[in-house]
Amino acid sequence: MSNYPTQKPALYADRRARLAQKVAALGGGVVLLQSGVEVMRNRDSDYPFRSDSYFYYLTGFPEPEACLALVVDGVTGQSRSILFCRDKNEEREIWDGFRFGPKAAAKRFGFDQASSIDDLEEGLNALLANQPAVFLRLGEDDSLEGAVAEVLKSVRAQARSGVTAPSAVVDVSHLLDEMRLFKDAAELGIMRKAAHISAQAHRAAMQATKPGRFEYEVEAELLYHFRRHGSEFPAYGSIVAGGANACVLHYRANNAKLKAGDLLLIDAGCELDNYASDITRTFPVSGQFSKAQQSVYEVVLAAQAAAIDATKPGARFNDPHNAAVEVLTQGLIDLGVIKASLQDAIAEALYKPFYMHRTSHWLGMDVHDCGSYRDPSAKPEDGVEPHTSRKLEPGMVLTIEPGLYIRPSKDVPEAFHNIGIRIEDDALVTSDGCEIYTVDAPKTVDEIHAVMAGRG
Repeated sequence: MSNYPTQKPALYADRRARLAQKVAALGGGVVLLQSGVEVMRNRDSDYPFRSDSYFYYLTGFPEPEACLALVVDGVTGQSRSILFCRDKNEEREIWDGFRFGPKAAAKRFGFDQASSIDDLEEGLNALLANQPAVFLRLGEDDSLEGAVAEVLKSVRAQARSGVTAPSAVVDVSHLLDEMRLFKDAAELGIMRKAAHISAQAHRAAMQATKPGRFEYEVEAELLYHFRRHGSEFPAYGSIVAGGANACVLHYRANNAKLKAGDLLLIDAGCELDNYASDITRTFPVSGQFSKAQQSVYEVVLAAQAAAIDATKPGARFNDPHNAAVEVLTQGLIDLGVIKASLQDAIAEALYKPFYMHRTSHWLGMDVHDCGSYRDPSAKPEDGVEPHTSRKLEPGMVLTIEPGLYIRPSKDVPEAFHNIGIRIEDDALVTSDGCEIYTVDAPKTVDEIHAVMAGRG
């Protein structure tokens, strides 16, 4: 990740101001979020650092060992932001690279104040005094919760001096989850670029696929294109699954030899400036679908089209899934895999051995992004069950990814054995439907055949 913010500091300041209004409505207090620390991979080799999503969403600050304190007045809603971060250190910068230091960080990122991370405990003692509440992501950051617990003891010890300690520790996650669920223009710009990079990587992977190559060779094409075009990391561990491996939903080995006549399922997306893309494509290793493969593929493609049509404002989150399930189930009946009426097959969930996951998840800074899937306003007295899925609204981004995974069984025609197919795109809910912004990755049978025909 670059050491410089990719967005203007005003964007993050506006997010902090919006959060402050929500905190003020709850009486005010101090919000605390940490960036995270570098984690060792083995011995003295560390994993590449990636900032905590919630912290980065409010700061744009890319360094480890940093903490944001947002102090909110419960009456006026006014707030001030304080960053605690690593000091400038010439010796460590020679070994590990540039550090902003508190003074430059405050100026560059638009914080009201900045101090050394070494002064965090002392700073929290002052910040939490006479505050009504402290807001944390409870259960997510043991080190910060532990530090706050110690500081609260210290602040309570000052009671005889007239100092009061926060009387509540509040989980701030749900406030930030609702903010992050609705993407702003800056976020969508990054996500579209990430999607474009990933789509081109999928196209390159198709062109690199031939019988006799290994799954990891195709994975290498993906990783090369991600990095070459500016992505810092894959958004998640890439799945490159040939033949029967495609029936393993979270296949990770990526070490099998690709065989003529098999399908290859690739579920891979890059991360750009902390935002994920998520694309799955399935295509024939030899370049042409067999009759059985194409018949299953077209069922999945039709199911995705039905789910896309159901993705629109006012629809429930579960509506695209239900639309996909109906098409998939009817397809399995038509193929002779399920022997029942459509109504009975759905009622008895006879499709589940072949389609066992959901059709969508939120997408954003995390590949399985935050945000409730239940209607937050559902009330039994209004005739709406509390477990009802929430309505889709413009600005939400979700995946649409139906699939079929047909393992060998005596009840399944042999021609369909070991066919695993998933087709996944990223969708932005708009004012009148949805925008699929991963369309550059070939998806129709004709598109796939054409790309595969152009292999060198």
